[in-house]
Amino acid sequence: MNMPLAIGLIFLVLFITALIGIKILRIPDIVIYIILGAGIGFLGYYQDTKVIEVAGEIGLILLFFLLGMKFSVRELRKNGNKVWKPGLLDVLLGIGVTTGIVYIAGQSLFVSLLIGGLVYATSSSITVKLLESKNRLDDKDSEYMLSLLIFEDLIAPILVTVLIGLKGENFSLAEFLFIFLKVAILAGIAILMSRIVLHKAQHWMKKVANEDSFLILVLGVAITYGGFAVFLGLSEVIGAFLAGIMLAGTVVKEKVEEVVLPVRNLFLPFFFLHFGLSLEFKEEIPSLGLLAIIFLWSIIHKLTVGYFGGQWYGLSKTDSLKSGFSLASRGEFSVIIAGLATGGLKVFAGAYILIAALAGMLLFQLAPLLQSKFAKERK
Repeated sequence: MNMPLAIGLIFLVLFITALIGIKILRIPDIVIYIILGAGIGFLGYYQDTKVIEVAGEIGLILLFFLLGMKFSVRELRKNGNKVWKPGLLDVLLGIGVTTGIVYIAGQSLFVSLLIGGLVYATSSSITVKLLESKNRLDDKDSEYMLSLLIFEDLIAPILVTVLIGLKGENFSLAEFLFIFLKVAILAGIAILMSRIVLHKAQHWMKKVANEDSFLILVLGVAITYGGFAVFLGLSEVIGAFLAGIMLAGTVVKEKVEEVVLPVRNLFLPFFFLHFGLSLEFKEEIPSLGLLAIIFLWSIIHKLTVGYFGGQWYGLSKTDSLKSGFSLASRGEFSVIIAGLATGGLKVFAGAYILIAALAGMLLFQLAPLLQSKFAKERK
């Protein structure tokens, strides 16, 4: 295979599709990348997706690395104390109620819990990218949304472990508790690095910040810690976020953001392209009625978590409502869960993820307008 030609063509196709999406169709480039990937995968034009997968994973790591740089250890602790109650509501509605609905519909416990996993987590990558592209990272509700996304990313590996156990592989309470220990180790190392090692190395970092090799150092830190999280059986998103927190309190923070941002923008489109490629539609979608019910419930679920959880977090009713409309996208975690499915269930999962991702992005676009309308009606 002519790899340089393939990569070059992918770049050109991504540029053309983004141009069409933004300038002609007036939709976010994320949407057009996902649709492009789903279309290519459906038609079977591109079989070897490993390069796209790796490039996309680098983009995802750098997205959350830069996001982590916006938080300090103190802010993370403060937000954690406020988000646990909305986070538990999210788990109850997303996993608990969804599992109950599917089980009542006649499915097995494993299938019911798997669909509960599909519905549970908001797409971190889509939501963060939209918050950034729509200049909403400084809005009052963004802190709540980001804290909730982190909470979900901590619950996600636990749910995957349970599903693997139910599928027939080894599973025990000890493994279940071991996940919590690994999260604590990952966070503990990040805090120690931030407060001791990097704090003492600030003078040296300031000296190398203008060297060409500085970018390589920063990418090494971000990707290595993301990979360390994967090594521990967790999400690379958590590792990347914590790596960003490590460097958030250093004197080179602004320089880090300056050099990493273009690299992130280069690799991130590949994540959404691979996301689309990973969706499977090889068979007819089963249980269309159940799919419709689950989709509608998933919108209600996030609206409820946004509206009530946002107020528990300290937001106004209007800001809480806006957060609810902005949390509806499902994405990368749902794809991981879908990987545990087979046959018709995998097709069902692929259809749900695509519909929820696109509908969630549309609701995100409409959220400020719906917030304004709600505020006027209250007056």
